[in-house]
Amino acid sequence: MTDNEEFLRLADPLRRELIAHCYRMTGSVHDAEDLVQETYLRAWKAYEKFDGRASVRTWMYKIATNTCLTALDSRQRRPMPTGLGAPSADPSDELVTREVPWLEPLPDSMVDPANVATSRSSLRLALMAALQHLPARQRAVLVLREVLQWKAAETAEVLGTTTVAVNSMLQRAKAQLEQAGLREEELAEPSAQERKEILDRYVKAFEDYDVAAIVELFTQDAVWEMPPFEGWYQGPEDIVRLITTWCPAKVPGDLRLIPTEANGQAAFGMYFKGEPFAIPVLTLSGDRVSHVSQFFDLSLFKTFGLPDHL
Repeated sequence: MTDNEEFLRLADPLRRELIAHCYRMTGSVHDAEDLVQETYLRAWKAYEKFDGRASVRTWMYKIATNTCLTALDSRQRRPMPTGLGAPSADPSDELVTREVPWLEPLPDSMVDPANVATSRSSLRLALMAALQHLPARQRAVLVLREVLQWKAAETAEVLGTTTVAVNSMLQRAKAQLEQAGLREEELAEPSAQERKEILDRYVKAFEDYDVAAIVELFTQDAVWEMPPFEGWYQGPEDIVRLITTWCPAKVPGDLRLIPTEANGQAAFGMYFKGEPFAIPVLTLSGDRVSHVSQFFDLSLFKTFGLPDHL
């Protein structure tokens, strides 16, 4: 077996988990794909020097992490509207877009299904948004130590630093997230049957354009945000006022929703009169929806493998 064949045999099975890793680092599915490609190119070129002291998996993660850190030197953080620091907006106000690189959702189909199943909370949009508030090296330490459960010594080797520095960065990262109120909380996941029922209700309410049913979908403190619009909205009444004021759909049948999955969460491809409109990603709490992140980047439809029209 040639070195090239051996490299591909050992490295190819890692591709999906490296996509998830680079996504956690960057908050962008498109950047993650590019950085994984660059990781494999760098690793392939360096494979003849690989001495086997660490596993191929550890070695690939080291290359991927440092590839991400180099890229992040020249890139802005990717916020969500709720992370911009402004209070909730008035739904009757004009919608204002902001030209910043926004956080993107990650299709579950791009990562290892076992990874999504066992580490669902480690891919949630709430955590991805929280990670964006950390400096890049602190972000790397938090992901390696807390998500991947690496030892401090392994993390220090990847980052070319000491275990003392790693532990210090981890403490600062946790403190910064907690101080900003961005700590990822464990959510009470509904049962499979409850989940199906609430998602069926969500689809029916929007496809029927049933305003009363839409109000009933949300928890009292539910949040709705929709990059690239900078405002965010809280509470069922404000969310429904936003929809009835600004959504172009006005009658039953204007909207259709195709189910998909993103970040270990329920999501939909939403179409307006058969054309791509948005991708909402839902956070469920009991038998209600507690958060909707609705993405209007239409390039995501191709990324999710959704039809370009219905």
